Amino acid sequence: MKIATFNINNVVKRLANLVAWLDATQPDVVCLQETKVVDTLFPVQALAEAGYTAVFKGERTYNGVAILARGAEPVVTRRSLPGDPADPQSRYIEAAINGVLVGCIYAPNGNPVPGPKFAYKLAWLERLHVHARSLLDAGVPVVLAGDYNVVPTDFDIYRHKSRGRDAVIQPQARAAFRRLLEQGWTDALRTLHPDEPLFTFWDYFRDAWGRNAGMRLDHFLLSPDLFDRLEDGEVDAFVRPEPGASDHAPAWIELR
Repeated sequence: MKIATFNINNVVKRLANLVAWLDATQPDVVCLQETKVVDTLFPVQALAEAGYTAVFKGERTYNGVAILARGAEPVVTRRSLPGDPADPQSRYIEAAINGVLVGCIYAPNGNPVPGPKFAYKLAWLERLHVHARSLLDAGVPVVLAGDYNVVPTDFDIYRHKSRGRDAVIQPQARAAFRRLLEQGWTDALRTLHPDEPLFTFWDYFRDAWGRNAGMRLDHFLLSPDLFDRLEDGEVDAFVRPEPGASDHAPAWIELR
């Protein structure tokens, strides 16, 4: 099973980019973030023509998550992250696909720091921590994939002094990610590539792509029973410089 994650940064605007990548790489499951479209306008038919069934939770202009499956019908188990019923932001969707539970994550960015957006980020990550614990306790195979908006370590970012106040590298955000790993989750891409930065995001500004001034924001966390099934994984960085591209590149893993 090939599972991918891709912050598409507007699924309607970048539909052609998405379909071209799907056709070229043929992942079995795709977690999309920042779809930025209400549910009634999600491109269900275009993705069906590309061979994918979609489940999704969107909102106008911002956020939005979706899970695509090739040759399978995702069974939705959640359309929001537990812990705050009043939270209106579309940042989590979860579905069972071919015996694996897949959680699609778009964590808050949290800028500027300090401020209410950073406080929301930390509260959201705490809710994720609680839910992740409940998934482990359920004893089912789980992949939590998506844009965590956390750079786990200094090795995962092109260092520059202008990034010092960025929410994605703050100690509290990194500690929240580390607490997930301490529960027993495996950071799949880092496990497969211990000696490569493996960036997944390059800003549109200051020629970030040309300078390879990137960050690793997009992650796959695997439950313990999937660790021995992890075979391969990579970032499809070739997508990033294409015309009209998202500022993220898709990443993927393969499970035996």
